[in-house]
Amino acid sequence: MPISLAYSVDADDAFMFYALHTGGVATRGLEFTHRRGDTSELNALAQAGEIDVVAISAGAYPAVSEKYLILPHGASVGRGFGPVLVARQPMALADLAGRRIGIPGLSTTAWLVLRQMQAGLVPVVVPIAPFGAIFECLDAGTIDAALLIHEGRLIYESRGYARVAEIGEWWQAETGLPLPLGINVIRRGLGSERIALVSAILREAIDYALDHRDEVIRALAAEPRGEAALAQTALLDRYLGMYANEDTRTMAPDARRAIEVLFNRAAKAGLLPAGCSIDWAP
Repeated sequence: MPISLAYSVDADDAFMFYALHTGGVATRGLEFTHRRGDTSELNALAQAGEIDVVAISAGAYPAVSEKYLILPHGASVGRGFGPVLVARQPMALADLAGRRIGIPGLSTTAWLVLRQMQAGLVPVVVPIAPFGAIFECLDAGTIDAALLIHEGRLIYESRGYARVAEIGEWWQAETGLPLPLGINVIRRGLGSERIALVSAILREAIDYALDHRDEVIRALAAEPRGEAALAQTALLDRYLGMYANEDTRTMAPDARRAIEVLFNRAAKAGLLPAGCSIDWAP
């Protein structure tokens, strides 16, 4: 029976699973199927419980914890940086209370943390694919600000937008911890033996990508990425340096602690149910 994988269209997820596409690691008799989607779609797939391994928002885990374990690798962690809230002109975050914010999904970590930063924001979901949709909405005035995740946070300045808030900076100042943004989860129903095997293969795939970084960047730059700017090797190098690194290879103790703090703070704010059990795969 094949192992189904689902992960996002952004570069760090493609980086993690590259070796499984190219035969860079031995799959030990397992067959892997690949599905790509935007962040909200992936969170919904995990809620349905039909995919074996899913890259989801860290903030979405409480809703799927009965079905999935968190893998101890494959994470996207912001250390003093993270999603960015931008607008067409400079303004304070408090000025956006009651106004429309374009967000990548209601279940994303970025939206979960932004609501702790400022109450009264009105969400308008704009999926991350196609990439330029969020900027089109901002320019058209259908939203008053845009919450950017993935590569979008690296190019907003070149397009003339103003930063309103840096989510990762706020989080670190509040908690002293890194911001856990994305995690990989694995379906409990696979059973302990299969979970351990799949986890080991995925860890090897991440090791391969990190050890063959230049090769992977060249391959990603050659893929259709929806916009020419996203295929620049310099941008990919910078982006992967942020989100596909040693935190991706292994979840550090402070990143694991940050997941607990994320859920506890959100529960106290009434944004998540209390008492989420955090269970780790081997």
